[in-house]
Amino acid sequence: MHSLYDNPLVSRYASKEMAENFSDDKKFKTWRKLWIVLAEAQKELGIDISEEQLEQMKSFQNDINYDFALIKEQELRHDVMAHIHAFGEQCPLAMPIIHLGATSAYVGDNTDILVMLDGLELIRKKLVSCIALLTEFAVKYKDIPTLGFTHFQPAQLTTVGKRTCLWIYDLILDLEELEQVFACIRLRGVKGTTGTQASFLTLFNQDHEKVKLLESKIVKKLGFEKVYPVTGQTYSRKLDSRILNLLSSIAQSVGKFSCDLRLLQGLKEMEEPFEDSQIGSSAMPYKRNPMRAERMASIARFVIINSLNPAMTASTQWLERTLDDSANRRIVIPQSFLAADAILNIYMNIAKGLIVYPKVILRRVRDELPFMASEHILMEAVKREGDRQLLHEKLRQHSMEATKLIKLKGEENCLLDLVAKDPAFKISRSELEESLNPVRFIGRAPQQVDEFVEEHVKPMLAGYGHEKTDNAELKV
Repeated sequence: MHSLYDNPLVSRYASKEMAENFSDDKKFKTWRKLWIVLAEAQKELGIDISEEQLEQMKSFQNDINYDFALIKEQELRHDVMAHIHAFGEQCPLAMPIIHLGATSAYVGDNTDILVMLDGLELIRKKLVSCIALLTEFAVKYKDIPTLGFTHFQPAQLTTVGKRTCLWIYDLILDLEELEQVFACIRLRGVKGTTGTQASFLTLFNQDHEKVKLLESKIVKKLGFEKVYPVTGQTYSRKLDSRILNLLSSIAQSVGKFSCDLRLLQGLKEMEEPFEDSQIGSSAMPYKRNPMRAERMASIARFVIINSLNPAMTASTQWLERTLDDSANRRIVIPQSFLAADAILNIYMNIAKGLIVYPKVILRRVRDELPFMASEHILMEAVKREGDRQLLHEKLRQHSMEATKLIKLKGEENCLLDLVAKDPAFKISRSELEESLNPVRFIGRAPQQVDEFVEEHVKPMLAGYGHEKTDNAELKV
């Protein structure tokens, strides 16, 4: 057991890959990479930097002297300067040129962008996997009639597969938004202390073209083509807000699925996976609580609420910069990604093992179908020379009687019996039963599943063949 607080997002919920992505080790190694490409580009543009200095820096890029850095940060109260000194302690030849002309945001902001992009790559793979798993499920159950609900009150029939398409489409909307966010992300580049590049202009003796070339070279070395055209000391914090709004959107989709599944599990129509040795309740041995779906809802709520933090940060930045964003961002951005990763892990796990109980579904359909078929019964009786208005009133009375017996005495739905016994309808019990095939009441639900999958889902998934992940295992 740990003697200090241990973040459950890391120890219980998020994947190892996402935790590693937001680790200090990745951050500080990326800082060193940024210092190296800065020095390389400066050398290529004529600054007096030797190959020996560059080689010394490269040899220690991934070998960070953390103990030394920690001591320096306690002394200097500045994490970037502490790591400059730590890097310089290992690379004494290069110490004079490390971080030349740059400000802290050069390593801090560019690293944050690179790390968030890698985080979004992981999120994208899991979104695609959830969509693929749910699509298989939707196709498998596209023809199974089930009771639809509005206001959680019985409504017209749909199918299990058609309902699943609602969950799929929410995730597709999230994936489309993710791609739009991806397309807008650029690097901060090298902008100097207030975004004017004044230090670099001095370094290159007022040569504006070399300053522009420096930034272009650096971003290309990092695999990018563009930078944000204007910044203060930092890139606009609206980027953080947009990215966490995306994560919030994913959490909203996850939350909707979680609510639906818990309702269906309460009806015993569908449920999440439940292992043989799993315990649902410490007090009630029979319980099969939907703990995965409940956990999804709980963590999804955290992601949604967290998206307010970068919105507040973006709206309260002062002029070219203020440091009240820093501590907040250190907490909010990694934890939002870890939480979004966690809920998608659970989603994959559930989607891979969803359990359906068709007989329970059919029983509930049959209990409610006579009410839903009342218009069909009315039309059939009118065709047999009945009076529409008279039949409508009789049908209303019979429906009220059947409902009263269900609610007050717990009896089964007897509407068909009441109609069959009423000579005004001229319809036998067997004819009524035959006419109430649930398939007649599902509309185009199966066809809608086929069309949605063939015209929208499959073409989209074809573009993500390499993106999916099969890792749907949970830690607890």
